[in-house]
Amino acid sequence: MRVLHTADWHFGRTLEGRSRMEEQEAFVDELVQIVNEEAIDVILLAGDVYDTVNPPAAAEQLFYESMERLSDQGRRSIVIISGNHDHPDRLAAASSLLRRQGITLIGQPSEQAVRIQLARTNEEAIIAALPYPSEARLKQLLTHNNEEEAIRSAYSDKVAQLFARQTAAFRSDTVNLMMSHLYVLGGKETESERPIQVGGAYTVHPDAFYPVLEEELLQAQYVALGHLHRPQMVKGKGVIRYSGSPIAYSFSEAGQTKSVTVFDATPGAVITPEEKYLTSGKVLSTWTAKGGYAELCSWLDEGRDAEAWLDVSVHLTEALTMEQIQHIRRAHGGIVHIRPIYPEMEAIAIEEGQRSAMPVHELFRRFYERQTGGAAPDDALVDLFLELIGEEEPVEEETAG
Repeated sequence: MRVLHTADWHFGRTLEGRSRMEEQEAFVDELVQIVNEEAIDVILLAGDVYDTVNPPAAAEQLFYESMERLSDQGRRSIVIISGNHDHPDRLAAASSLLRRQGITLIGQPSEQAVRIQLARTNEEAIIAALPYPSEARLKQLLTHNNEEEAIRSAYSDKVAQLFARQTAAFRSDTVNLMMSHLYVLGGKETESERPIQVGGAYTVHPDAFYPVLEEELLQAQYVALGHLHRPQMVKGKGVIRYSGSPIAYSFSEAGQTKSVTVFDATPGAVITPEEKYLTSGKVLSTWTAKGGYAELCSWLDEGRDAEAWLDVSVHLTEALTMEQIQHIRRAHGGIVHIRPIYPEMEAIAIEEGQRSAMPVHELFRRFYERQTGGAAPDDALVDLFLELIGEEEPVEEETAG
């Protein structure tokens, strides 16, 4: 059978208020094309379908439309588990309806493995599927010891126990797989994953998937993971992999090539995963204009990274005018952040011993006054500056009375 592993769709997510819906729709189009070209029999979606527990209606509509297209009227099986961003009960609410289309939705941790019978290959797959196993969802306090090592050990042991109960259903004549949404020790993070561990406490050791077992018990041929957005293998006894997110959700993911994972699986055979690269998400690019406003303008005028989302830093010796700010905004609609770097602003903060405490808008006002010989910037210019660098407007404190 042909299996596709994906995760971390985060439908409904924005980039500092910029909609990603168009990119997410393009991803669904691309994924439909891949599953058709690759003759995929089973799709594993390892959590974080949505970005919040209460996703917008457009995100839910996109998800259900994607399920209709991907399942091909039940001819292709899909197994979906909830991630830490998903509301487990809300995600699984439509499970009885979607089951008729060959789609299995699992919201809460369970001891029952998923069984899939494929008519095309006359094969059966058994999938040990574990949604995000927080203590709240497990309805269990794992340990009274608050030390990080003790929590990690108890958490890994619990995950191993849950998987052991499901993998007991594995047979020598079936394709045996695991899937979950969690943080495995050794995985490389980015800034766009919402933390699910306190320090390193809520991490799982790779041995939780491949414990030392009695000889007659079988183990998973492949472990499909979600949560980390960088596609990667995890060092362990078996084949353990994060598929990564389909599009880049933060500038910490700039430069990453996004993909889904595809593999052939037959009973008892070693699985060799293959990446299928995606092109639907916009590039996230970081600029540093050390040559100042003129260099930044030259890059904008030449159309550099015209379709990308941009995180811009520009070195300046004098404050930007309102006209310059407006020109930057008009020149590229994908600028998410722009951080003016003023040496004098840093000097002022250091002199007053308030570098970390002084609000950005106050730093800008003092810098402007120094540059203009004492003239104060009007509120409109300050607001434009704060909007440009992605800061909220200053809120004046109410006086008592």
